[in-house]
Amino acid sequence: MAVNPSKDPIYNLSFALLCLSSLLFSASFNMLIPDLPAYLTKLGGAEYKGLIIALFTLTAGISRPFSGKLTDTIGRVPIMAVGSIVCFLCGFLYPILTSVSGFLFLRLIHGFSTGFKPTATSAYVADIIPKARWGEALGMHGLCFSTGMAIGPAIGSYISGTYSINVLFYSSSVFAMMSIIILMNMKETLLNKQKLSLASFKISKRDIIDIKVLPAAIVTLLSYVGYGAILTLIPDWGGHLG
Repeated sequence: MAVNPSKDPIYNLSFALLCLSSLLFSASFNMLIPDLPAYLTKLGGAEYKGLIIALFTLTAGISRPFSGKLTDTIGRVPIMAVGSIVCFLCGFLYPILTSVSGFLFLRLIHGFSTGFKPTATSAYVADIIPKARWGEALGMHGLCFSTGMAIGPAIGSYISGTYSINVLFYSSSVFAMMSIIILMNMKETLLNKQKLSLASFKISKRDIIDIKVLPAAIVTLLSYVGYGAILTLIPDWGGHLG
């Protein structure tokens, strides 16, 4: 079917707000990454550097079947907000839980943020964008999310170098709060919302595994194994190079 951009618009206020919220959300947790290995070493946990990304990713993955189910029951906006709220709270808790175990626990909790917000965001895009232009819309949204990934570490390194690591943590919370404020002004798109109940958390095997997407899932897994390793090692390598 031919696509008519004038009749199937995607560049509207709702989509712009969604992209801006995702950019701020992405910058919020990515701005911490360059300084976390050195911070963990300072806490006395140098041997646990590999867990900085691993724990974060673990809960992000585990939570997605549940966040997907909740997105389709209680609404898109609340689940997006949960992801940003987790980032907001963790930014304030890092300076408080200053033991190695406390830090690793927060990395585990922090991962829920990316298990919730991106999942609900994809559903929101599908609701507000004509089906014929989903690919274009998701590409533009992905560009905004990647922009947050790009500028976040640069901003974070500047803040920690100019001020302190604690100011960096608080700045992360500020970015997350701005994302939340934007979400508060967005209209819910799920038509038949349900109240939160225990049944909302029940998932079946079909909610977790779909044979049709396994090839794409394997490619993504292999790509992110390398990405995670590089993300963990680059800060130390940069320090080694001076």
